[in-house]
Amino acid sequence: MLERLKQSVLECPVVKMGKYHYFVHPITDGIPRMDPAVLQEAVDEIVRIGDFDCDMILAPEAMGIHLVVPISLRLGIPYNVIRKRSYGLPGEVNIAQFTGYSKADMFINGIKKGDRVVIVDDVLSTGGTLRAIVHALKNTIGAEIVDIITVFEKTDRKAEMEAEMGVSIKTVLRVDVVDGRTVYYD
Repeated sequence: MLERLKQSVLECPVVKMGKYHYFVHPITDGIPRMDPAVLQEAVDEIVRIGDFDCDMILAPEAMGIHLVVPISLRLGIPYNVIRKRSYGLPGEVNIAQFTGYSKADMFINGIKKGDRVVIVDDVLSTGGTLRAIVHALKNTIGAEIVDIITVFEKTDRKAEMEAEMGVSIKTVLRVDVVDGRTVYYD
C-alpha cells in the first residue's frame, strides 16, 4: 500500500535551510513535477483515514490546496483556504505562523463559531502552522475541529503536539531525513 508515495519519498532531494533539513517533494513543494498517481494515492489514503463528518475542509496555503480540492470534489464538502495575505473581509482572523525555517502571517476567512472543520495539510514537522491554526479556530473563532490529517509526519514530537493542542493528528506516512536522505517508516 502507498508504494508510489513511498518510492517518491526515497527519490526526493534534501536541502538545508539553516539548521533544518528540508525534503523537497511534489506534495510538500510542488516540485519536482507531480506524478498524478502519487497524488491519487495520498488523496485516497486521506479520505480513507479521515473523519469527514464536517461542514468544511480547511487547507493552509499553499501546499494544502492541491490536496483539499480533489477531496472536496470527491466528498461534496466545501473547502476553504487559510491564506497568506489579508483580504480584509468581515470577521477575518489574523494568525502568526512560525515554522522551523520561516515566520509569516496567515488569515482565516469564512469560518464561524460552531462550524465543524477538518484540516488537511501536506506535512507535520515543527507544528508551527498547525499550532497557530488550531489555536485560532478553537479559541478565537469557536469552531469545532473534527479531524486533522497530514500526508507526511516529519517529527518525533507528534504526541506532545497533540497533547498541547488538545487534538488528534492523523498522518499518512512518517518520514525523516537521515544522513542527507529521506526515509519512511511503516
